[in-house]
Amino acid sequence: MKGTAILGAALLAGQALAAGPGLDRKLAAIVADPARPLSGLAVLAVRDGKVAYTGQFGLARIGPVPVPVTPRTMFRIASISKMMTALGLMRLVEEGKVSLDEDIGAYLGYPVRNPHFPERSITLRHLLTHTSSLRDDAGYSWGAGVGLKDMLRGPAWAAQAPPGSYFSYCNLGWGVIGTVMERVTGERFDLLMRRLLLDPMGLRGGYNPSAFAPDEVADTATLYRRRTTDTEVWNPAGPWIAQVDDFATRPPLPPAGIERYVPGTNATPFSPTGGLRISAGDLGKVMLMLVDGGQHEGRRLLKPETLALMFAEHWRYDGTNGDTLGGLYHSWGLGVQRFADFDGKGNRLVDGGRFTAVGHLGEAYGLISTFAVDLANRNGIVSLIGGVGNDPERDPGRYSAHTRAEEAVLTTLYRGAVAP
Repeated sequence: MKGTAILGAALLAGQALAAGPGLDRKLAAIVADPARPLSGLAVLAVRDGKVAYTGQFGLARIGPVPVPVTPRTMFRIASISKMMTALGLMRLVEEGKVSLDEDIGAYLGYPVRNPHFPERSITLRHLLTHTSSLRDDAGYSWGAGVGLKDMLRGPAWAAQAPPGSYFSYCNLGWGVIGTVMERVTGERFDLLMRRLLLDPMGLRGGYNPSAFAPDEVADTATLYRRRTTDTEVWNPAGPWIAQVDDFATRPPLPPAGIERYVPGTNATPFSPTGGLRISAGDLGKVMLMLVDGGQHEGRRLLKPETLALMFAEHWRYDGTNGDTLGGLYHSWGLGVQRFADFDGKGNRLVDGGRFTAVGHLGEAYGLISTFAVDLANRNGIVSLIGGVGNDPERDPGRYSAHTRAEEAVLTTLYRGAVAP
């Protein structure tokens, strides 16, 4: 009875600040839908530059003592982490520590070349726009004792696409970006991002859960699937299986060899590509900073012209110059996706369109995340799904390249809290 009572309360935990009627119940129903169940959900909506709605539903931890999602719950947000890493990098650009168009070998201290196109340099702009010709085929994360230099060989490179010519979404690029950031500052990536982004904005969490305070560990959600770990065998009627951050069972451990780690050799243990743990509410603070032109509570974090450069279009699909992953990617800035709201099953965010935004998506270990902000109209949405119960590949969206569950959450949130 106790667990049932907690679950019932957890399914109705929204805070309607300016939301449409019944938004809490609509979102709770999506989480509890037996056809496509979700383990937990945290959402936030911004309207006209202010937080209009926050909501938390379902469970952050499932077990003998279930823990509901709360406003303090932090999720491993997957690839939205790339956008946060890019914000930190742009601060270093403003400081003159790095240039977007310099050969990254000049920062790393060794040549970085696609062996198929050795005459073409690789730049931070290439990495940020996924046009570097790097590929994930040989992996994109290694232990602290592995040198990134030794991994940038052979299968890590495309044979047909020279740098700057072709978009192919690549996680490895962010490991390289993080390592460049370490190299030019001498700071370990997780600590550097705390200095550049988290501490100035008062954000909890970070890229290294082993360094979290006890309350941060307690507030970190476990990510779930209704499938066994590291397999593709799904069972929507089966139990929720913990995938990562099961800290109720085992506390977070530091990356192996971290005590001997030399910053600037391999930032991938801290996952600049997907490892940030943060709450929906704190992502809302980042969103408000962006709509306020780079200021947070009166303090300037980034210049307006820096943000304009970051969110401007640096790549657009022309039919031949990239892999759109089934229509998901059409336009890209510097470390951010541009949701251009094209007709057809592409990167449309809400049913019926009319929401043109910039931001990033994430998907890993059962989590599905969205950060999308319309800077011109000062509106935005954040959605953090903590776990999915059925195979996303077998549950495609009706009007987008997202899943049906994503479509339901994003459209319901937008219509209930953002749309006029």
